[in-house]
Amino acid sequence: MASLGLALAAALAAASAPAARSEPSVAPVAKAPAKSPAPAGSAAAPGSPNSCCDDPFVTIGPNGDRPLSITVESGISVGRLGLKGREDGNAEIDPQTGTKQVGSGMVDLGGLSFQGKATITGHPLRPVRIELPQTVTLYSPTGAEAELSDFRTDLAGVAMLDANGQLQFNFGATITSKNGQGGNFRGRIPIRVEYY
Repeated sequence: MASLGLALAAALAAASAPAARSEPSVAPVAKAPAKSPAPAGSAAAPGSPNSCCDDPFVTIGPNGDRPLSITVESGISVGRLGLKGREDGNAEIDPQTGTKQVGSGMVDLGGLSFQGKATITGHPLRPVRIELPQTVTLYSPTGAEAELSDFRTDLAGVAMLDANGQLQFNFGATITSKNGQGGNFRGRIPIRVEYY
């Protein structure tokens, strides 16, 4: 009976988010101060407060802040997982190490797993608030669903942009199967960033 359960789990519920092109994508959402248009034919002098990295096409906010942007270096990958039976199970990805911790209802079937990585760019030495969603529903091409929850980062305390106006961080989450269904799951993780 146990071997039948494992065979069934591999066939029914191999919940995966493979690396590279098919990992869950992350939808960056950056909230920045309102932009004011630059006068036609003018550009800020390099090194001036309005130069914003000496880029004449970047507009500085009314309080002198650079707009925030977020670049996602990689999404979360959980590798390959299987259910031990017909009950749902879960696994989590640690944001600091990227290691996979499989819950009691799942078995690790291998594959590459890693945490998500992102870089925020904005005004140097400013604190920022990073908001990750409470849950994200993932979908397979066949319509099966899984859920990512319990999002967390490797940042301790207040998140602060460095002297170059950048902050790199890692994030992890818990994946939970739904209705004992499996598939190649994908989804978008909206991340909101704003000055603190």
